[in-house]
Amino acid sequence: MQTNQREKVINSIEKSFSKQVQKDKNLESAFLLVHSERNSIHLHIAEGAMNPKQPAYMASVGKIFTSVLISMLYENGKLSFEDRMTDYLNPELVKHLHVYEGKDYTNDIKIKQLLNQTSGLYDNFRPLLDKVLGDPNFTISPQEAIIWAKTHQKPHFPPGNGFKYTDTNYHLLGLIIENLTSIPFHEALKQFIYLPLGMMNSSVLHYSDPLDKNTQHLSDFYVNKNKLTNHKGYAGLDYAGGGVVSTGEDLLKFMKALVSYQLVKKETLEMMMNDKAKYGVGIDYGYGIMQFKTVPLLMPKIFNVWGHAGATGAYMLYHPKMDTYLIGTFNDFSYERKGVKFMLMKVINKLRKII
Repeated sequence: MQTNQREKVINSIEKSFSKQVQKDKNLESAFLLVHSERNSIHLHIAEGAMNPKQPAYMASVGKIFTSVLISMLYENGKLSFEDRMTDYLNPELVKHLHVYEGKDYTNDIKIKQLLNQTSGLYDNFRPLLDKVLGDPNFTISPQEAIIWAKTHQKPHFPPGNGFKYTDTNYHLLGLIIENLTSIPFHEALKQFIYLPLGMMNSSVLHYSDPLDKNTQHLSDFYVNKNKLTNHKGYAGLDYAGGGVVSTGEDLLKFMKALVSYQLVKKETLEMMMNDKAKYGVGIDYGYGIMQFKTVPLLMPKIFNVWGHAGATGAYMLYHPKMDTYLIGTFNDFSYERKGVKFMLMKVINKLRKII
């Protein structure tokens, strides 16, 4: 790779990123990290009201952390992916949780179906988000969010008979983690991931503080111009479905450890990738892992990446062919789809010229 060409491409990515943030009146801040040891690339920039060292709320990117914790418990013999979720949860909480067309399927839901979003359960996030936006004093616990959804919503299909992306599945996984470790979810994250990897500037939104007490304050994130950064009630709604707060450098530590089998064994990660369902056109969903796949005429092989994305335009992805990590966020719900689109079309498209 020629140094001049690499610098031109990196400068072009920087300009595209800055232009994207500056031209969009919805955006207050964003960050981008591109890392490839093989190709001597490490770009970490921020735009707007944040700097690269500031933590960001990563929304559903947190699901991959939850799935890794569950997979660690699997490797330690604490559970099997084939186990029924009811074996590890409060019977009253999950009583009649999945009643579809008059039949109760609650006891049929397997842990793996929570992980790959095939349980058929309803989503509690979007409906309750409206309540959060409408009331600055609204609070809810993960258990209450599950009960609310059970009371107000209906399942979509019997377990294993379809795909429905829902935070309810990941709330339940968070509670399973708590029951098996006998510590709160945020403590499990700290004990099993943050501490071992030296993720000193990471936390869980409104549940914990970073290990480094000098960590900068969380960058603001928005929904329809509503700043949700300090809304305490939002944290219980998100929880194990996406409460991770972190910096680009800390997230890079996590992804590098996952890719190199430091967090879970190769065969476990392969299981997490391969036991998947179809999320949408060109996207499969494994155990908390989104996989962007080739679609003839629509998406060339060069765009094949895996990881996770979030509603704030957040993403944490690995490109195997380029051996490149792509991490960032736009801190705004208007970028739920546009965040990944920017990464694919603007960042990878430019990187392909030098990798």
